[in-house]
Amino acid sequence: MDDHESPLLSKESSSSSSSSSVVASSFKWILKVLMSVIFVAWVVFLFVYPGKLGDGILTNWRAVSSHTLFGTTGSMFLIFSGPILVISVLASLYLIISGEENVFTKKKISKFPRFRLWTFPVLVDGPFGVVSAAEFLGIMIFSVFFLWAIYAYTMRDLDLLDLFHVLPEDRSMLLLEITGLRFGMIGLLCMVFLFLPISRGSILLRLVDIPFEHATNFVSTYSIPVSQLFEWKAIGIAVLPGVISLVAGLLMWVTSLQYVRKHYFELFFYTHQLYIVFVVFLALHVGDYLFSIVAGGIFLFILDRFLRFCQSRRTVDVISAKSFPCGTLELVLSKPPSNNSVSPTSNLKHLLTFFFKCPTLDMRYNALSFVFLQVRELSWLQWHPFSVSSSPLDGKHHVAVLIKVLGGWTAKLRDKLSKLYEAENPDQLLSPLSYPKITTCVEGPYGHESPYHLAYENLVLVAGGIGISPFFAILSDILQRKRDGKACLPKKVLVIWAIKNSDELSLLSSIDIPSLCPSFSQKMNLEINIYVTRQSEPLLEDGMVHKMVNPSVKPRSNGCPMSVLVGTGDNIWSGLYLVSSTIGFVLMITLLDIFYINKFNITAWWYKGLLFVVCMVASVLIFGGLVVVFWNLWGEKAGDVEPNGHDKVTTNGEELHNPSAELKGLNTEDDIQSFITTRYGTRPDFKEIFESLNEKWGSVDVGVIVCGPASLQSTVAKEIRSHSIWRSTNHPLFHFNSHSFDL
Repeated sequence: MDDHESPLLSKESSSSSSSSSVVASSFKWILKVLMSVIFVAWVVFLFVYPGKLGDGILTNWRAVSSHTLFGTTGSMFLIFSGPILVISVLASLYLIISGEENVFTKKKISKFPRFRLWTFPVLVDGPFGVVSAAEFLGIMIFSVFFLWAIYAYTMRDLDLLDLFHVLPEDRSMLLLEITGLRFGMIGLLCMVFLFLPISRGSILLRLVDIPFEHATNFVSTYSIPVSQLFEWKAIGIAVLPGVISLVAGLLMWVTSLQYVRKHYFELFFYTHQLYIVFVVFLALHVGDYLFSIVAGGIFLFILDRFLRFCQSRRTVDVISAKSFPCGTLELVLSKPPSNNSVSPTSNLKHLLTFFFKCPTLDMRYNALSFVFLQVRELSWLQWHPFSVSSSPLDGKHHVAVLIKVLGGWTAKLRDKLSKLYEAENPDQLLSPLSYPKITTCVEGPYGHESPYHLAYENLVLVAGGIGISPFFAILSDILQRKRDGKACLPKKVLVIWAIKNSDELSLLSSIDIPSLCPSFSQKMNLEINIYVTRQSEPLLEDGMVHKMVNPSVKPRSNGCPMSVLVGTGDNIWSGLYLVSSTIGFVLMITLLDIFYINKFNITAWWYKGLLFVVCMVASVLIFGGLVVVFWNLWGEKAGDVEPNGHDKVTTNGEELHNPSAELKGLNTEDDIQSFITTRYGTRPDFKEIFESLNEKWGSVDVGVIVCGPASLQSTVAKEIRSHSIWRSTNHPLFHFNSHSFDL
């Protein structure tokens, strides 16, 4: 049976599945149209707001809604922040219905090159690295909005000055003060979008399938007379809190620059905890009325942050750990069962099962995911991102990460593993209290919602050093899908791996290709080209270096599997969490307005802004926290139903399985060497490589994924941009890995 065909179904089941699919598709189409209409109307309003037209719309809206139960602040919140919360709720429902999208359908090949906004590289050598067409378009839109807002406000301010009877010498000072307020308003309008992309598990990012690491930080600046820097008004804008918020924002912006993130990651990490100061003092600065403009995105961020906090409190079992000769470490972590074969129809059934039948526990992620890892024996504060090196199909109860020793934190982890190995040596007599251990906490998995690596018939995977880690997961995912007859488009895969020294070849032992898919050469054309850049010739032991792995150790801990609260967790529970917290926030702010603010005539702007933030946080803690409690209880109940998976995993982190009969009689060593080519003393010439592929593959659908240093991404992006004859353009993977930071 062809890999792209579905198993034969009975007429009854086929008819039922077809009707359910039609209903699901129709409902998804309605939701998509509704979200698009709301989003476009919202963006258009924000764009025209600085002008007279936008000001007139807001004036009419306030006249209609400010006398309702929600008051003036509520009317501002509904028009500025309400739309994005409504879109989030609809997006949650859309994801519940969608399940895992069918990205495996063979696409019709066009006669002309396709231009993809999300993947085509426009800028490659700028300060932002590789910038796609869509990202460049977004930058241009924000630039146009900024210039338009300045022009519109300037015209309005000149007309406004005529209404004030001031002396000529005071006219410039008044204009400066008004201009400062206008720039502050422009900053607030930009901040409407600031917190949307930096929520790691955001429903909105999952809807458009953009990982949070593509986020761009914006900082608004204010023009304030020096004499008023320490002013804190009760009625109106409080200046001093704005100065404090501005300083916190500037510190976060400066430390988020690429150089600081790479060489001083801890400084970047700790400074960004100032977001609490930034948000709280912003609310004190502008009050509840203006803060409600940006409250929608901040509220979604608080939702995400609380969920991440709950997930990261769990101690996760380290099933095994080992060290490669090149100094790279591998940790195998315990996780709940995975089920990545969810279809829209089965997800509708899951919705009914959720309420009426036995619970299920599921952690969904794909081969391009990554996790944030904390080792408490090293630090209780530091979290570091690492690519997942194992496919969801590798094992039902474990996930693996590869960690390159590059800096202080990873060096301490290597030393800790060395002590563990010594402790497991029979000659070492250690008491249980002195026995070394590793206690880990995990956030994630994060990454793309859709496994887009399965949507191309031809893949080019370009890696630099430890950047090969996610490609092991991709190869494993493709090979096992081929073996099991699951939907999978890739037929030709070219891996280009640049390494400094040949000892890194030992990482190839992380993936046992013949055992994953014994007859892979008959199902897929796989080529692995390795470039060893700092050695002119192979060493004597290079022929067997890919088999050289130090013994594994099994750390002793009393942990449990990873939590499913964040990342690609259960859409139904995350939807309930979002809805309950939103309803709770609206309820709390309404009750506060009726029984406290109006009753006791509270007028101080800064105080009302503080109460607004308190209601946001309290609604997440109380109403959202209640859902999280039941979510955990549900998971524990489902975990009792699911058999314990630890007895199914060996100390090497591999799940026990029966050897395939296809392995018998095969010379797997010769089979491996037939698709691996190692070149010494040279770097990959991507121009030559892509021209060769164009001649070899012809006009085909090609996906290119790059994982490695920024210089490698830029080099590949340049060549991809110049080879426009390719129908599919570059899809660079801006993935967090240990090459990105000096850990």
